[in-house]
Amino acid sequence: MAGSPSDDCGAGGSSNGICQSGKPLTEWKSSEQVENGTPSISPSYWDTDENDNESGKKPSELFGKFTWRIEKISQVNKRELRSIVFEVGGYKWYILIYPQGCDVHNHLSLFLCVANPDKLRPAVVNKDPKKSKYSDTLHWFWKKEHDWGWKKFMELSQVLDGFVVNDTLVIKAQVQVIREKKSRPFRCFDCTYRRELVRVYLTSVEQICRHSIEERRGKLGKLIEDKVRWSRNHLSREKTEVILKEVVKQFFIEKEVASTLVMDSLYSGLNMLESQSISKKGRAKLLDTEETPDPMVSIDKDMFVLADDMLLLLERAILEPFPPKDEKGRQNRTKDENSGEDFNKNAIERDERRLTELGRRCVEIFVFAHIFSKKIEVAHQEAVAYKKQEELIREEEAACQAEIEQKTRRINICE
Repeated sequence: MAGSPSDDCGAGGSSNGICQSGKPLTEWKSSEQVENGTPSISPSYWDTDENDNESGKKPSELFGKFTWRIEKISQVNKRELRSIVFEVGGYKWYILIYPQGCDVHNHLSLFLCVANPDKLRPAVVNKDPKKSKYSDTLHWFWKKEHDWGWKKFMELSQVLDGFVVNDTLVIKAQVQVIREKKSRPFRCFDCTYRRELVRVYLTSVEQICRHSIEERRGKLGKLIEDKVRWSRNHLSREKTEVILKEVVKQFFIEKEVASTLVMDSLYSGLNMLESQSISKKGRAKLLDTEETPDPMVSIDKDMFVLADDMLLLLERAILEPFPPKDEKGRQNRTKDENSGEDFNKNAIERDERRLTELGRRCVEIFVFAHIFSKKIEVAHQEAVAYKKQEELIREEEAACQAEIEQKTRRINICE
C-alpha cells in the first residue's frame, strides 16, 4: 500500500495543536513479504487474502502500525495530547491520550480516533517486553462515534514502572481495517497480525467453534436412527451462497475480537474444502503435506455436496472426535521492536493448522445441519404427513365401506 503519514499535528480540541517531539513511525506489511529472510511456510489457504475473482485491497494492504514517542512527558501539563495523523487502509487516524485521565483519576486514558470501521490494538511499551501493556477491541467507527478506547487504560503508578524511559513514553497502535462481506466467510487479518493474535485468542476460537459444532451435533443425533430412504440426488446438496450467508450471520459478532479470528478460521477452512474438492477431481494437488481426513462435504461449482452415503456421513459427523484441544491456553505477548514477527515456526504452523481444522469442521457441520434440517428433515416430515394422510383416507374408506355393508345387511333383514 502506498502512502505516508500526514504532517498535520492534529490541531484542534483541547490539544492546542500540541504534537510531541519524536518522529512517529508508520509501517505497512504484506503477507507476501519474506520476513527476516525466511519465506512463508504456510499452505496457500493459510496466507491467501482473497479469491482470484474478487477485487479490492487485501487485508495485508489494510493493515498498518504507528509508533508515537512522547518526549519530555514529565513536562506535559495539557489535559489531552493528540498524535499526528497517520493513514492505514485508506483512512486517516490519530491517537488521543489524557495523561491524567478522561473523567477518571489516576489513570492514563487512550483512544484511537477516526470515522470508519476498524480493528485496533493500542499498546504502551515497557522497557521490559514482558510487561508491555496490550489491549484489543473491535469497533465500528462512524460519524457520531468517531473515537474508541479505554478511559482506564493504565494506572499512572504503572506508567512509571518502566513505561517512561528517559522521560519518553512510547505508544504503539496496530490498525486493521476489516472489509466485511455478507455472502461468505472473509479474511480479516494480515497474516503476521493474525499469528500474533491467535496466540492469545485461540482458546476463545475453539470454544466458539466447539459450541457451534456440539449444538448442531445434538440436532443431527435425533435423525441418526431414521432409516428412511432419502433421494440423494435431490436432498444431498445446497447452494453455497445460501449456507455461507448463514455462517457469516452466525459467527461475525460486533465488538467480539475473537469473532474476527473465527472468521479467518472459517475462511481458511472453506478454502481447504475447496482445495480438497479440486484435488479430488485431479486438477490440482494440495500444498499441505500433512494428511487430512477425507472431507465429508465437497464443493461442486456453486453447490455444497455431501461426499458419501448420508447415513454413514451422519454417524461420522456425530461420532468423529474433535482434534486434540490446545492445552497451552492464553499466551503472553513478549515481542519487542527487535524481535518483530520472528515467531517460532512450529508454533505458527500448529496454530494455523488448528485454525484451519476448526474452520473446516464448523463449515462441514453447518452444511450438514442445514441440509438435514432444511431439506431431509422437511422431506421426512412431508413423507410422514403424507403417510398419515393416506392412513386417514384408508380409515375413512374403510368406515364408508363398513357403513355400506351394515346398510346392506339391514335391507336383507327387512326383506
